[in-house]
Amino acid sequence: MKRNLLLSLFLGFVFCATLNAQDTTNSSASNKALHPMNFIKLSLTSIAFKNYSLQYERILSKGISASLSYRLMPTSKIPFATSLANQAGNDEPDVKDAIEKLRMSNFAITPEIRFYLGKGYGKGFYIALFYRYASFTAEHFQVAYDDTHKLDMSGKLTANTGGIMFGAQWLLGKHFCLDWNIVGPHYGSASGLLTGVANPVLSPTQQDKLRSNLTAVDIPLTNETVTVNANGGTLKLEGPWGGIRSGISLGFRF
Repeated sequence: MKRNLLLSLFLGFVFCATLNAQDTTNSSASNKALHPMNFIKLSLTSIAFKNYSLQYERILSKGISASLSYRLMPTSKIPFATSLANQAGNDEPDVKDAIEKLRMSNFAITPEIRFYLGKGYGKGFYIALFYRYASFTAEHFQVAYDDTHKLDMSGKLTANTGGIMFGAQWLLGKHFCLDWNIVGPHYGSASGLLTGVANPVLSPTQQDKLRSNLTAVDIPLTNETVTVNANGGTLKLEGPWGGIRSGISLGFRF
């Protein structure tokens, strides 16, 4: 329900913006001819987090543009895994081992409508409305069920959010630009499932230990549902989801 509402609102903004762009096409055609209408941008800051993000932006009118972003994180250790494992230290060997073995990947698709408040045509301060679909995959999430054995779990979580972005874009000569996403809070909902199969089957004592450790997993604002039996366990995740977009991108204009 929340996902459909967010998507409907975003599509409504897109429709209104497109109508506005069509209404101003004839009066501003001569001005548009003086400005490149397309931007392709690479996020520089996301690379530090093992994410690779590209955005295509199209100028619709002096004050409005539409864009589509795609972000990808290939399967790898979580960002700064070594530092996090070192913080856990030797006092928490299970936590340290879990961080080092966990592998994650994700991708996100983000359509966006921008409203430029200054000179326009892709230049100056802007306010943007956006919708984001994101998918996260986890592998080798290990949870102990006795002193020597762990259940290897894997699964996926998907999130649908909508938000508002405040930023500024500068034109660097005729063919380049610098885009600063100052801050872009977004909020919505997410759901996911982690599963693990035990081999051999679990004893009642091992099931109790696994259930206790899975219940101890605490993700803020998220409802966790734990199911354990002799064949393994599942961790179901549902609830609110949010974040903040921010970063710097370098782009090419044409």
